[in-house]
Formats: sequence, structure tokens, C-alpha cells
Amino acid sequence: MAQAPELSFDHHADAVRFNLAGHWTIDSTALLETHIATLLARATGVGRAILDLGGIERLDTSGAWLIDRTRDDLTKHGVEARIENLKPEYEILLSEAHYRSFPAPPKHKRFYVRVILEDMGESIVDAGRDVFEGIEFLGGVVAALGRSVLAPARFRGTSIIFHLETFAFRSVPIIALINFLVGCIIAQRGVYLLKRFGATTYAVDLIGILTLRELGVLLTSIMIAGRSGSAVTAELGSMKMREEIDALRVMGLDPVDVLIVPRLIALMLALPLLTFIADIAALFGGMLVAWGYGGISPESFLSRLQSSVDLSDFFVGLIKAPFMALVIGLIASVEGLEVEGSAESLGRRVTSSVVKAIFTVIVVDGIFSIFFSSIRF
Repeated sequence: MAQAPELSFDHHADAVRFNLAGHWTIDSTALLETHIATLLARATGVGRAILDLGGIERLDTSGAWLIDRTRDDLTKHGVEARIENLKPEYEILLSEAHYRSFPAPPKHKRFYVRVILEDMGESIVDAGRDVFEGIEFLGGVVAALGRSVLAPARFRGTSIIFHLETFAFRSVPIIALINFLVGCIIAQRGVYLLKRFGATTYAVDLIGILTLRELGVLLTSIMIAGRSGSAVTAELGSMKMREEIDALRVMGLDPVDVLIVPRLIALMLALPLLTFIADIAALFGGMLVAWGYGGISPESFLSRLQSSVDLSDFFVGLIKAPFMALVIGLIASVEGLEVEGSAESLGRRVTSSVVKAIFTVIVVDGIFSIFFSSIRF
């Protein structure tokens, strides 16, 4: 059973001897603070204070820290404080639990406008640094691909097939479902709005062109960035944390050849295939809604689709896909290799990978749209 801490004191001329006894542990925190307050009050105005610890039967870190803090407070108030009769087993504890006071950092008056501008500048510098690192990393990937072409034995076909199954085949259900639903939504809104002008059949033009040129590849890229891009970052980050990447270097293997190139190639092959499936699913969903909601039969829908959609609309979406896959793979790989030795760092890098990949995919899609419009393609 824990014994309550005790405090007694004796006055000797200009000095006060405080006798500490019992258990000075964290279990009696409230009582300890009361004793310390009494001690400081009794020591006010005296020249010396002697802390006699000979009666303490049990002392833990919190008690030792409190005693040392009391000694520091007495010294600050001009009282010479001295500890006596300290048991040998408590000497190390008292020295290690030494009370330390840290001065508060000076407060600088800062203007909010300046803070906002500083944050904006820092963000721009970070973005430029990310672009530079991405271009540098792309150069390393191109060099690795060149080495694989010159030495086909370095080419890792099995790894590419494995990642192609992971990125493409296992993504088909969610990609098809998302684009099917989006196609249904576009068809419903298109039919509803165009019905006012007696132009219901033009909803087919809207569904076909918007799906094939923009939404099919864009939605698929965003889903792959969230699904496969995050997985790549997490895998590489986990390898970095467990020092598996360093082990590859020790064995004489280039991590870019072994880990990065197969994933990039698989992504660049998977995204066009998934884009094709996404286009089919979106058009199918739009056809069903146009049939049930707008009264456009499947035969009329397909006939109108053939007359309103050109083959170039289909190829525009497919041309974008490999470039978006390259961007997703580069960002995911760079973020994964930047992971440090903590789970917090891994989570932060995975989040950053997804956000940067989605943002960059949208930017790339906008650049391609401007380019194809300028060349009238």
C-alpha cells in the first residue's frame, strides 16, 4: 500500500530544514503539489533551505522532477537550496530528471498579408522543385529503358505482366461501374435540358463527344491515380522503410530497373485499355438512360452516334492515356522513394502522391484539349 508523502520543517537561525518522507510518487500528485506550495511559502524570506530526503522511502521520476523544480524555484527567489541525505539509489534518478526551463521564443509581430505571400512563395518554390525532380527522375527512367533495349536480358517481362494484371484487370469492375454511372448522369441531364428545345436526339452527340474526348480518359486516370498510384507509393515507401531498396543496391541491382520501369510500363499499357472499357461502359449507360428516359431506341442511338462522332474523337482519348499514365507513375514513384523511416511519413507521401497526380492529370488533360483544338483535331 502506498504511503502518503509527508513534509515537516524546522527553523534554524536563517535556515529552514525541510524533512521529506513517505512515497513521493505520481500516485499522490495533488498532495505533493500542496506540500511544495507549503515549502515555498515557508522558505520565503530566509537565507538557506535544506531539503532532507533521508525519510523518502520511494521516489519516482515525477517526484524527483518536482523536487528539483522546487530547488530551482528557491534559487530563483534568492534562497540557497541544498539537498542532503539523498540515498545512493536516487542520485541518478534525481540527476536524470533534472528540471529544465526553456525560455519562451520572442513573439514577432507578423502581418497576415505577408504570411500569406510567404506561404504562396514557398508553395511556388516547392512546385518548381517537384517539377525539377520529376524531370530528373524521368531522365533516369529513360536511361534505364535504354539499357533494357541494349541488353534485353535486363527486361523484366514477368514483373510487367504481374503489374498489368494488378493495374488493369483488377481495376476493370470499378472503372466500368464509375463510367457507366457517369454516362447515365450525362444522358439524363442532356435529355432533360435538350427536351425543352425539341432537340432530344442531340443528347447522343453530347454523350459521345464528351465521353470519348474527355470524361472517359479523365475519370479513368483519376481513379487509377487514387487506386494504383497510391499503391505504388505505399509499396515503394514500405520498401524504403524496411531498407529493401538499399539491399537491392548492395546486391548490384538498380532500383529503377527492378521497381520503377516495370510499373511505369504496366501503367502506360493499362490506362489505354481501361480508357477503352470506360468509353464503352459510359456509352452503354448513356444509351440505356436515353432509351428509358428520352425515348431514343438503341438503334437510333447507335445510328446517331455513328453520324455525330468521328474516329478522331475516339483516338483523342486514347492518345492522352499513356501520357497521363506516365505522369501518375512518375509522381507515385518519386513520392514513394521520398518516404522516411516512419508511418507518418508514409501516410503523408501517399496522400501527397494522390493529390499531385490528380491535379497534374487534370492539367495535362487541359493542355491536350488546348493543343487538339488549336490543330482542329
